[in-house]
Amino acid sequence: MAKIKTKFICQNCGYESFKWLGKCPSCNEWNSFVEEVYEKNNVVKVDLKSVSVGKLIDVKIDKEDRIMTKINELDRVLGGGIVKGSLILVGGDPGIGKSTLLIQVASELSNSGLKVLYVSGEESPKQVKMRADRLNLKSDELFILAETNLDIIKNTINDISPDILIVDSIQTVYDSDITSAPGSVSQVREATHALMKIAKSDSIATFIVGHVTKEGSIAGPRVLEHMVDTVLYFEGEMYQSYRILRAVKNRFGSTNEIGMFEMRDIGLVEVENPSEVLISGRPQNTSGTVIVPCIEGTRPMLVEVQSLVSQTAFGLPRRATMGIDYNRAILMIAVLEKKLGYSMQNCDVYINVVGGLQTKEPAMDLGIITSIASSYRDLYIDSKTIVMGEVGLTGEIRRVSFIDKRINEAAKLGFKRAIIPKINFKDMNSIDGIEVIGINKVEEALEIVLGG
Repeated sequence: MAKIKTKFICQNCGYESFKWLGKCPSCNEWNSFVEEVYEKNNVVKVDLKSVSVGKLIDVKIDKEDRIMTKINELDRVLGGGIVKGSLILVGGDPGIGKSTLLIQVASELSNSGLKVLYVSGEESPKQVKMRADRLNLKSDELFILAETNLDIIKNTINDISPDILIVDSIQTVYDSDITSAPGSVSQVREATHALMKIAKSDSIATFIVGHVTKEGSIAGPRVLEHMVDTVLYFEGEMYQSYRILRAVKNRFGSTNEIGMFEMRDIGLVEVENPSEVLISGRPQNTSGTVIVPCIEGTRPMLVEVQSLVSQTAFGLPRRATMGIDYNRAILMIAVLEKKLGYSMQNCDVYINVVGGLQTKEPAMDLGIITSIASSYRDLYIDSKTIVMGEVGLTGEIRRVSFIDKRINEAAKLGFKRAIIPKINFKDMNSIDGIEVIGINKVEEALEIVLGG
């Protein structure tokens, strides 16, 4: 008998080794190698005459190549709809709403006349039906298959010939030719590769759900994210009703777009005006809070930045942030100390972006500084004032992008005054109903919003 060949594969990153290792040299994870059996496949000869080459200019693209889901927030994140033949990976924490969103997408697409196959590897057809009934979803062209064997899934796809395929989740699908357990690196890679070939050859738009690790990244090999066309992440806390859908990779659109949903008893409901939601319930005449217009993709959103400065009870002051980059906050505190003479060495500083939104936009800098100064001096900022601007280490205010979009969004929600970088004046048009003030230095901003 031929000797069985085995190799060891890191279950965290997919690194392969012919001997067991205690620590993965690629991702530095301990005790992550699992032994798997492999066989070298026979070489398949390819008919070289069957390969055809064409010119890029001759390739025709029709508008029909995109499928609209009728869920505007999802269509925006995808870049204008689902591209036929694309492979889309949806990730997120357990219970965040991945399956709920996809069953809603399946229902909307099937009601529009498309044939949809929903492959459930974790739930029985009765469980899927119960969830659909709870969400009041009904469709005649939605097919359900509770199966994890890849061969059966492929045969079903050939028999039904769906327009849309949804696999929930890819970690449960296994290839019987591979001896490793479902969810292992080899199984996930081979199952995704097989689904990718089907999607490209038959122009079937395919959604696959991916589990996440405790660090929040997609479980399985990193190559999984390279194989797919689009990677969507659900963000938000399980105990909060709002969810943010973000594209971290998109071959057919921008990776900066986000979609916002609210989880209700009838499923995920689109939030058409995130600005109004994010600043609702804002306290009035309270120190340490300010509104900043930020840009996510092409969408302007108003977010509330809150800061709390208090005397430290220990010798080492604490710095804590939620929703913004920690190192950026430290730089802003240093600017306050050096350029404005604020004594922060005996103060704890806590900064939070309300609503669970994560943003790294430089235009948040001025909002961070003004909110910290407001809390430090216990002076409130006018509730009808917005601030924006990137702050340099010398205290200068630098240009921000999409200035008209930011100010228009604030004007629609009733704000009366905007503090912007002076260099942005030449780029903007006049906007009725809001006073625009240009500044060059942080000192000027604090003079206006706090009176000095």
